[in-house]
Amino acid sequence: MSRAYDVLILGGGLAGLSCGLKLSGYGKNIAVIEKEKGVGGLARTIEEGEFRFDLGGHRFFTKNIEIQNFLEEILGDQFIEVGRSSKIFMMGKYFDYPLRATNAFLGMGPEKSFKIILDYAVENIKKRLSKTDIVSLEDWVVQNFGRSLFEIYFKDYSEKVWGIDCSDISKDWVSQRINGLSLGKAMKKAFLGNNKNDCATLIKKFRYPREGIGVLSREMKRKIEEKGRVFTELKAERISIRNNRVVEVKARNCKSDLYFEAENFISSLPVNLLVNIIKPRAPSEVLRAADKLKFRDTVIVTVFINKHKATEESWIYFPEKDIPFGRLHEPKNWSSVMAPKGKTSLVVEYFSSRGEKLWQNDDEKLIKMTAEKLVELGYFEKHELLGGKVIRVRDAYPLFKVGYKEELGIVRNYLENIENLITIGRSGRFEYYNMDHALESGIKAAEIVLGKNYNLNKVLDNNYLEEMT
Repeated sequence: MSRAYDVLILGGGLAGLSCGLKLSGYGKNIAVIEKEKGVGGLARTIEEGEFRFDLGGHRFFTKNIEIQNFLEEILGDQFIEVGRSSKIFMMGKYFDYPLRATNAFLGMGPEKSFKIILDYAVENIKKRLSKTDIVSLEDWVVQNFGRSLFEIYFKDYSEKVWGIDCSDISKDWVSQRINGLSLGKAMKKAFLGNNKNDCATLIKKFRYPREGIGVLSREMKRKIEEKGRVFTELKAERISIRNNRVVEVKARNCKSDLYFEAENFISSLPVNLLVNIIKPRAPSEVLRAADKLKFRDTVIVTVFINKHKATEESWIYFPEKDIPFGRLHEPKNWSSVMAPKGKTSLVVEYFSSRGEKLWQNDDEKLIKMTAEKLVELGYFEKHELLGGKVIRVRDAYPLFKVGYKEELGIVRNYLENIENLITIGRSGRFEYYNMDHALESGIKAAEIVLGKNYNLNKVLDNNYLEEMT
């Protein structure tokens, strides 16, 4: 027997939950199914004894008034404002980010600093004199920052994050993540002290729920369940199509198969997975394109420390390859309630993929390896280690390889011909959305179901680009 709903939402991340909350608020009978024990996707807060930590640092910053109001309505006075202070650790020194001229020049020395500025000036002149095809991350960074800064910072860090050469990473990733920022803008800010927050990459403050980012997902789930259903530990295994419409979804938990019918279906599942569970099977060219759309996984290692505080930063980035992890943050610097009094924790992010050696390491080895490196870097002493926790996250980030847009176009064209199916979220859209963009994608999909007549691709792409500039 099938369970029948007005709308079935596949995936209980921020996009799926925002969609469900919007629809249930308008009286739609909805259900959300999520394969994990908890909702939120990457935007989860883990509780381990008296410690709380997020799966990486997730900040709120948005220029979108609709999203801001949406968040205020859900979280209200649970929001606190946090000062952002970020550092880059390289060449054995800490550099401020955003760049401060004195810090950068003193840290790198006059010779290297001069070379960075000279390379930047040369690329600026080249850009004015002739048009160069920009295809890869390497092309984009060299044109906007110069070859020297690319070699010093961007190359190693990007290859650590993505596991492939910078010449194989599409320019779309870096241009989206740091759109509107150039060395010239950062230098101007450093020298002239312009405090206007005109670039999302340079913001000085952000908002954050007092008890961790997972509060948002938890509150949305609670509100949805006042009228609808949220199923967890339930994995979508088959999506049945007839006459270009979804007619049924088969899902499975540890006990049995469940079947769902609905008028409309919303999916935030990884788009390559979505295509592969549709029956009858998609055309071979669509399956080939979907299989080329890859995601990067991540391993989160959190160490608990018998120390009041280990750093003063929101984030610290580690671009050089001799340090195996890419970034860390100290939850207590975001909110004092994230650790018990007199203790703290450090959340370390490794970028890996299933099958790689790091992914396959057992938890004890990962905690030991991480703690040893952090002790070596001077964040705490060996005897202050209280323990640790390892979380492996699959399909965390879409991998923008050069040429991915062609494959994504083939897949989207196929999916958009399924009349009652809409894809949302970072994984479903295969876009590097921030949290506000993920929330917006769910809300916009809900508005389409409610009768709004617009093209989701254009609305989301236009708003995303406007937000990032």
